[in-house]
Amino acid sequence: MRRLRRVAITTAVLLAAAGLNVIQSSAAQAALPTAAVALGDSFVSGEGAGDYQPVVDANGASQGFPGWSAPNDNAYFCHRSANASLFKANLPGIQDRFNLACSGGQPHDVANASSARANGRTVKSQLDQLRAVAQTHDIDVVLIGLGSNNSQFTFGDVATLCANRFIADAWTGWWEFWAYLGGDVPQEPCTVSDLGSPAEVATATDETTAALRQILDTLAQVDADGVHQVVLQTYTNPLPLDVATQYRDEDGRTDTRDKFRDLGAERYAAGCPIHRASLAPGHVFSTNLGELVKNAYNTLAAERPAANLRVLDVQRAFDGARLCENPGSPSGTLATPVRVMEGPTGNHVTSLSGWDKIRIQRAANACVTYFQTCQESWHPNAAGHTVLGQCLSGALTAATRTVVTCARNANGTLSIS
Repeated sequence: MRRLRRVAITTAVLLAAAGLNVIQSSAAQAALPTAAVALGDSFVSGEGAGDYQPVVDANGASQGFPGWSAPNDNAYFCHRSANASLFKANLPGIQDRFNLACSGGQPHDVANASSARANGRTVKSQLDQLRAVAQTHDIDVVLIGLGSNNSQFTFGDVATLCANRFIADAWTGWWEFWAYLGGDVPQEPCTVSDLGSPAEVATATDETTAALRQILDTLAQVDADGVHQVVLQTYTNPLPLDVATQYRDEDGRTDTRDKFRDLGAERYAAGCPIHRASLAPGHVFSTNLGELVKNAYNTLAAERPAANLRVLDVQRAFDGARLCENPGSPSGTLATPVRVMEGPTGNHVTSLSGWDKIRIQRAANACVTYFQTCQESWHPNAAGHTVLGQCLSGALTAATRTVVTCARNANGTLSIS
């Protein structure tokens, strides 16, 4: 098939040199196998879903798991999962699928090597990777998830901020806070402004829109037949608006009290170490991310009315199955719990019961030094990516060409509208 395409291109070049108009034949286009491609960040790369595949780095070397103590910029830590939603979706007519997304991916990484920015990974720009796929395949479906990471904020930083404040509040007494720590360790719940101000969201929207425009321009240049469906996916919150009753207090203490270690350990074990008062601001933040994607879509749809472009709104795709929404969490949920390691050991800590603040700080420091030890936290798990794959299938077959909503019903089924 590749040889057929090269012959067609060579013939086209010769005819063009002879001064003849050239239109590549539909037969030559049909010789290319069809492909679906995923671009963007962790919510489409498959972060949290396990079974991570080797990733080719910027130098062309395939990087398998490099060990827990390896630098986090290693291409493998893009965490491209065989369980990612792209591979779980029903895509009739698609012969091959390519996951080009990278955990932590930003709009910057679309047209530039990720390693050119701080904390980027050693992979080529996503556009270069897309062009490579187009050399051998006719790209028919493109799933894009961009917006949660940018020059203004990142999902990882937001999650770390709120979790760390809760843990500090749970284990550090007021007298220790002032006497030993100088009063400089934030312990209050997160607010909306802590997570993303209107100005920051506006700048992030501009960055995301510009990156999406670059993707659409590149597709117009490289897609064999110029026909492709582009789906812009929003985000879903791994946490509920409030936790189940059993996670609200422990040993007579709530998270509005000083030093609530038993409750802190209970919520960590359940996967939701966060103040109840931080949950509503978190949902405002995830809603803002959804609006960011929709606003980018509105801009691009106005510019390109003929483009086959739509939004897949998945903000309600995990309704009723979020962390700590029901007793028994994290079992039965669609998201990964917050988990740390005591150093790059490969052994995730599932319980903080009986731990003192020094030991907890040591584990938290391991996450800073070796981010891969905790980077799966608060992402869709394998079951969650299966749900997102079903949402993608529904979005591609929905009659609407604008915003498709995928919501989880109380019985676990999905509604696509």
